[in-house]
Amino acid sequence: MTMKILIDNGHGIDTKGKRSPDGRLLEWEYTRRLAAAVEARLLTQGIDARRIVEEDADVPLRERCRRVNEVCRSHPWVLLVSLHCNAAGNGSGWANARGWGAYVSLNASDNSKRLAKKLIEAAELFGQKVRRYAPGQPWWPQDLAMCRDTVCPAVLTENLFQDNRQDVDYMLSEEGFTALADLHAKGITDYIRDL
Repeated sequence: MTMKILIDNGHGIDTKGKRSPDGRLLEWEYTRRLAAAVEARLLTQGIDARRIVEEDADVPLRERCRRVNEVCRSHPWVLLVSLHCNAAGNGSGWANARGWGAYVSLNASDNSKRLAKKLIEAAELFGQKVRRYAPGQPWWPQDLAMCRDTVCPAVLTENLFQDNRQDVDYMLSEEGFTALADLHAKGITDYIRDL
């Protein structure tokens, strides 16, 4: 069985407010760099991976989901990881919330939950403070189009808080960026190995 990995990078250059209060971190740019790094790590391991959004402009959710589902129609084994940066406020000031999280749709399949679990385990292995929904349920169920409207296992990750000064400093460091890229590659490869 050959698995095709689709990587979505959150938002686009035109999306308002998706940035750190000091403007050092722009979510659209950061998640594109992160998606490219995850893709490269997977390709190096011989895993079929590709980003679904190459454009800098914001691609509407409906189009992103259409691109994923088009691949799913021609390939039986597909999974999707959508990369984002979280925020606790409106972007005008620094907040206290911190940590990394994995999200699935309200009607998530068992495979989506297994993928989320593998990503969470990898996040913990790479030293991330994982935000958990509840004891015994580490992933967050939400009504997110990228997970709800795609027909493959899908997880959306929130890679720390773009309005927390410590998280931003870490994300922009070489150590932080490498850890975030590595944890996604490990979580995905661990999921594939367990199939």
